[in-house]
Amino acid sequence: MGSRSRGRRARPPADGGRRAARETGRARLTRRGRIAVWTGGVLAVALIGAAGAGTWIYQSLDGNIHGADLDGKIGGDRPVNSSPGSKNILVVGSDSRDGDNGKYGKGLSTMQSDTLMVMHLAANREWATVVSLPRDSWVNIPSCDQGDGSTSKPHHFKINESFAIGGATGKVVDAAACTIRTVEQNTGLRIDHFMSVDFQGFKGMVNALDGIEVCPETAIHDKKARLDLEAGCQTVKDEKALGYVRTRYSVGDGSDLGRIGRQQEFMEAVAAKAQEKLTSPGALYGFLDSATKSLTTDKELAGIKPLTSLANEIKAVPSDRLTFLTVPNYPREADVPTDKANVVWQYPQAGNLFTAMARDKETDKEKLEADTENPVYAATVRVQVLNGTGTQGRAAEVAETLRTAGFTVSSVGNAPESAKRTTVGYPQDLRAAAEVLASRLPGSAARQDAAATPGVVTLTVGEDFQALR
Repeated sequence: MGSRSRGRRARPPADGGRRAARETGRARLTRRGRIAVWTGGVLAVALIGAAGAGTWIYQSLDGNIHGADLDGKIGGDRPVNSSPGSKNILVVGSDSRDGDNGKYGKGLSTMQSDTLMVMHLAANREWATVVSLPRDSWVNIPSCDQGDGSTSKPHHFKINESFAIGGATGKVVDAAACTIRTVEQNTGLRIDHFMSVDFQGFKGMVNALDGIEVCPETAIHDKKARLDLEAGCQTVKDEKALGYVRTRYSVGDGSDLGRIGRQQEFMEAVAAKAQEKLTSPGALYGFLDSATKSLTTDKELAGIKPLTSLANEIKAVPSDRLTFLTVPNYPREADVPTDKANVVWQYPQAGNLFTAMARDKETDKEKLEADTENPVYAATVRVQVLNGTGTQGRAAEVAETLRTAGFTVSSVGNAPESAKRTTVGYPQDLRAAAEVLASRLPGSAARQDAAATPGVVTLTVGEDFQALR
């Protein structure tokens, strides 16, 4: 298995439970570890240049990076950037089923996203927030160009399907466009930059470092991840390294939240060991060569110079102001008993988080975690849907959308008068329930209404009604 790494070990949650997985997902990384995770080794490239490395090395690495021209591919109706100077960067761990990646996930013929994160870099560069979006998040997938001239229909499904829809023809640029469109419509955030890291490049990075030490508490046998590991500390590389960060169903409760925690800890270990290898030009070049070959970005970031500039901006963020979060969520089974595989974002907390990011406001991590302790499930929210648009059947259409999302629809009908704006009214005792619904309807707000029907939240569908988040 190779010698034990002197770098940081990657340890999975000891008890494997959902709470432990959530705690692991919130683990604090070292400052150097956080920076290296997000820059894919670009800071190390800058260090090589400072040490007087040959120009050919810089040119070789620079030429490895793939640039994706997203102009005109994402579509219209995009959120505006309400905080000029700030940056929202979408990072995807790409699980393409073509070529060398074809052995992972039998029966799948399209590109997949295995990891999805949004980093918000504040306009003043004094803080940053990184939010992980579980791949099993049940969200609205908007209509997307599938890259072959056809267009998909909007529907609800796992968020990672957006990468597969756009990448139906195997082009990362199309996969990225649909993923950006999906993330923007479900979060309200304007995505400024995009990065995609391919599985095979990840394996090359680990191999260049002579493997990474992991310490599973119990044996892991996962056919889907092509992984067989005994319990105890050991060094992994090649397929075992990929399997370790991909394994899910054979560890703990099988949730994607647990996998997010393992991936973050593994990448921390990769970053720590990469720092050790700075004095070994051969190993470092192999690491950087694999990192840059596996990287696809939007055209503005496609190069060592812009990536290094971004890395330096991240490096300037104080270590205690770089926050890692997972979007507040709970098992969708609480709303839809037959769905035991997905999670839904917890509202209004998720909406508040995204609104804060959009307004360039730093999130209080401890307060957010405290606010998520007692979720109000959509299934407990009883909704009366009234049609204020004058379009026949509109209330019934919206009611069906709400039912699909897990809400309990008590009745449908027509509003007493037409409404240009969508409103959510509630009696005094249903404020929390109303906020859950309103936070999932872009542009709407919950308002107490003395004339509201007792026991239900009243949704009046206006002409501005948008798809449920």
